[in-house]
Amino acid sequence: MKARRIAIGIGVLALLAAAFLYARSLTPQLELGTGYAARVACACRYIGDRSLASCRTDFEPGMEPIRLSDDPATKTVTASVPLIASRSARYDPVLGCQPEPFKGVPLKVR
Repeated sequence: MKARRIAIGIGVLALLAAAFLYARSLTPQLELGTGYAARVACACRYIGDRSLASCRTDFEPGMEPIRLSDDPATKTVTASVPLIASRSARYDPVLGCQPEPFKGVPLKVR
């Protein structure tokens, strides 16, 4: 009985480690995807004057995990994949929607 609990515990830890490594391998794509989503949703919301919900129809297939939030006071749209990546774009009347500068650690290309 005790050996079975240990085996289940090891299996759960291995599964969590594999999920973490998989999510980490997708981080560059998720950073790119959230930046694109923030820019597209900002333009849709503040230039196209559409609701944030209707802006999701402009996304490419595979962008379903990305969540959008809107701050009307600063005219900023934030796109995020919880706990992994988040990017924002702010509307400027002269320049349009501009992505905020990247504040993370640049990824090393091997």
